[in-house]
Amino acid sequence: MSSQQRKWLYLIILSLVWGSSFILIKKALVGLTPIQLGALRILITAVFLLLIGFKSLKKIQKKHWLYILYTALLGTFFPAFMFAFAINGIDSSISAILSSLTPFNTFILGALIFGFTFKKKQFIGILVGLIGTLILILKGAELNPNQNYWYALLVVFSSIGYAFNVNIIKKYLYDLDALAITTGNFLLLIIPASLVLLYSGFFSTFEVNDQTTTALGYITVLSVVGTGIAKVLFNKMVHLSSPIFASSVTYLIPIVAVMWGLIDGERLSIIQLFAGGIILLGVWLVNKVK
Repeated sequence: MSSQQRKWLYLIILSLVWGSSFILIKKALVGLTPIQLGALRILITAVFLLLIGFKSLKKIQKKHWLYILYTALLGTFFPAFMFAFAINGIDSSISAILSSLTPFNTFILGALIFGFTFKKKQFIGILVGLIGTLILILKGAELNPNQNYWYALLVVFSSIGYAFNVNIIKKYLYDLDALAITTGNFLLLIIPASLVLLYSGFFSTFEVNDQTTTALGYITVLSVVGTGIAKVLFNKMVHLSSPIFASSVTYLIPIVAVMWGLIDGERLSIIQLFAGGIILLGVWLVNKVK
């Protein structure tokens, strides 16, 4: 399989996996608090990655560790908690829609801070995608007037963290394979996540029952597949493509997430489906660069 085919395969897989992550977070929040969910998500993922990727840590040189720390905090630690709080306050599909701001932030940060150059057609594609995103947001607000949209800011902040993450990987960790980066990320997060879980009251208040057991099942799937395996695939995709292409996965995520939201009883309109088509057009324009 060529590099071109692989990057598109990774894009499709990640869209399906991460698009499903929002409904998993929503379901897990039935038995866990946002703080507990974020901490457990990191710790379960860390255990999984250390089991499969411990040997890859040998590839990490001293010069890499600072940038691995940056990507760990900005691309994993803070977003894990911010998304949990956001989905606790607004629909999972709306959170997914807002995450599609990531390519726009990636473009701006890449050009202003990291010195990457992008073609005009990529910028047009991002704007088209954002138009679709705005339509989805506005229609979602109309259908759900009781939603607390202050929580939406947490998703926006997360998208900025993701944008920093992808640019840092592309510029400073290009010579390190995806598994080493991801395993290094979660190795550094074990202690802070453990402290957060400890002070969340999890060990003193957690009770084993059907609700909490189901929640742990959802968070385990989310951690292993939606975070561990998906992070490795994402970092591979960053190496194979541009930061803009890699972050374009967040344009496809809302389509999957909205479908799950509909199945779970969240409301969806024809206009939102039309907006999804606009988002896909934006992805196509972003990546149709000669």
